[in-house]
Amino acid sequence: MNNNFKNFLMKYKTLFGFVILCVIMAILSPRFLAVSNIRNVLTQVSVNAVIAVGMTFVILTGGIDLSVGSTLAISGAVAATLVKNNGNVFIAVLAALVIGALVGLINGVFVAKGKIQAFIVTLATMTIFRGATQVYTNGTPVSGLGKSFGVIGNKDVIGIPFPVLITIIVFLAALYVLSETRYGRYVFALGGNEDSARLSGINTDKIKTLVYVISGITAAISGIIVTSRIGSASATAGSGYELDAIAAVVLGGTSLSGGEGSVIGTIIGALIIGVLNNGLNLLNVSPYYQAIVKGIVILLAVLIDKKNK
Repeated sequence: MNNNFKNFLMKYKTLFGFVILCVIMAILSPRFLAVSNIRNVLTQVSVNAVIAVGMTFVILTGGIDLSVGSTLAISGAVAATLVKNNGNVFIAVLAALVIGALVGLINGVFVAKGKIQAFIVTLATMTIFRGATQVYTNGTPVSGLGKSFGVIGNKDVIGIPFPVLITIIVFLAALYVLSETRYGRYVFALGGNEDSARLSGINTDKIKTLVYVISGITAAISGIIVTSRIGSASATAGSGYELDAIAAVVLGGTSLSGGEGSVIGTIIGALIIGVLNNGLNLLNVSPYYQAIVKGIVILLAVLIDKKNK
């Protein structure tokens, strides 16, 4: 019975951790449970959650994508420029998604076909596309985007903030792909053992390339949300977002070596980071100490996960 209970706790440790964190924050700061604050947390979490869902695909294959923050920035800048110049929100959103997919494709080709480590490839493209955004915007923010574009990041749909609704759609789509499709099974197989996957007839290069395309698209979606919410785009947008996304995936129980994990865990991991950030802000904890606390939480999560495998 004790073993069964222990196994149950370990299976749902991320969820239990999230619930305990919420209880602690509610005790320390009663404002945490205010409806307005909960809405604020969910809206803020949406950006990291969407990026983290795409990152989950990459990490499930044993890879990493450090370029998501830069992808967010350049996608948002392109969308902002198009909206400002012609006012067509649909074209702006479509262009941003295409940019995100192209960045992902570049990453995927170099990793899969070029046989270069994902860390090196995405570190390089992170720098390249951050610089490209600075060149594209001439180092100045792009603002004056109009009310129509602002709807994406600031309005509600049936009482749900639009960014949260987007996150739900992205999450459900990813959950379906990973759990119900052949491609999803191939992603897990590739992360479990790439050589075995290749010998079994799986086109591992194609699968590997596509996960980076997915990651690029989700980063672009977050870029659209961020740009819409603040009403402007800048070359510094998304700085450090790759770390929060990776942290959400790791906290959610996805193995950095690949082959094991879920987007459900990733969403809970993103919520943990969001609640932690929000709670520490409500408690007026210095941002410097917040970074330390977040790092400790991530290290403990990885340590616990490793000790129970």
